[in-house]
Amino acid sequence: MYKTYQVTAREIYRTIQSPLRDYTDELEDNGGANKIDDDSLQYLFIRYNNKEINKKDFLRFFEENRKQTMEVFSNHVDNMFKKEGYRVAVKIEYLSISFVPENINLLDKPIVLYETRNKIISPEILSRGKWETSSASKITHKSGKDDVFLVKSKTSFEILNIKSIVFKEQALLFLSCIAILSCVLMLYIFTIKNLAAQQKQVEILHTVVDNISHEFKTPIATLKIAAKTLKKDLNAENLPIIDRQINRLENLMHQLHTDDTKNGPAEITPEDWKLFVQDLAFTYQEIEFVLENQISRQLPFDKNLMETVIKNLCENSVKYGSSSVKLTLADLKKGIEIKISDNGWGMEKKELKNIFEKFYRIQSDNIHNTKGLGLGLYFVQKIIKKYQGRINVASKRGEGTTFTIYLPYEN
Repeated sequence: MYKTYQVTAREIYRTIQSPLRDYTDELEDNGGANKIDDDSLQYLFIRYNNKEINKKDFLRFFEENRKQTMEVFSNHVDNMFKKEGYRVAVKIEYLSISFVPENINLLDKPIVLYETRNKIISPEILSRGKWETSSASKITHKSGKDDVFLVKSKTSFEILNIKSIVFKEQALLFLSCIAILSCVLMLYIFTIKNLAAQQKQVEILHTVVDNISHEFKTPIATLKIAAKTLKKDLNAENLPIIDRQINRLENLMHQLHTDDTKNGPAEITPEDWKLFVQDLAFTYQEIEFVLENQISRQLPFDKNLMETVIKNLCENSVKYGSSSVKLTLADLKKGIEIKISDNGWGMEKKELKNIFEKFYRIQSDNIHNTKGLGLGLYFVQKIIKKYQGRINVASKRGEGTTFTIYLPYEN
């Protein structure tokens, strides 16, 4: 579109150059402005060169001539292009007036000889001229000198309404281009939205798969230990543990088929917190788990999600060197507080801001010392955000770590 505008503007400028140049070149012959003959100009130049008139009087002559000729000059230019509707501005100026014998320039800046009412803003050069005054005039014989002056002139012009003219001529093309660009932009936006939606679906799928694959590890490990124990000694106390882990595996499978789930999530009871800790104690028999539970009623939290939070945090403590893990639960009227403390290796302060990032794992000397995918704390934070809660971490290297969680609920 811009290139088309430039080409069209150049063509319009080119069409008016020839008639306008003919008129300005023969300005004295066509009656379009007051006549200034060669002798009058030469006489003026001689007097100024001989310091018979001052600079102010010299310039006043051209200023008065410009004012006297402006109306006629402007009307003639306007009539030349009235049919086309062009608003043309023209200016003819003397760039220099040099006294030839001594090569002295009489001007320190250009002077305007003719100018239209319309003023030029961004001039285009129409023509440049160079001519000499005649030394055979009667003025020369009186002076007894070879008084010849070399005059250099420049004619500039501009079509002031060129933009509107081009837009009128190319209106259909511009509208077509804008329509095409709008269609392309709409197609681009539609494509980006579809791509973003697909990426979101893929991300959700990956998150579900990562979550379930991560959650499968705990019940499978517990079932393995229970199976080994049953092989050695049949113990009825192990059967509820196996039953709970099988139920947990079934619940995880239901997350992959949410459409098949008729009932909503099961709310957590005071007994469930105890069972979470019992399962952990059975799986990690060398670790001491202590539970202080002040919650004595059923609460509106998904049992499976709360199990994920408790077990992920406790298993994290076990991975990072804890021999004792303490779980404290408090009912705070409109919310609950969960505090998990351990005596493990602890963390540097700089690590605390990164531990909830997906796949982030604490490393020492660029080596990961513990197994895992770095998903446990990421899922804990997602569950807490789901309930609009908050989690704080306090840790010191060599002194253990404490996670404090607050989850609000409607009373």
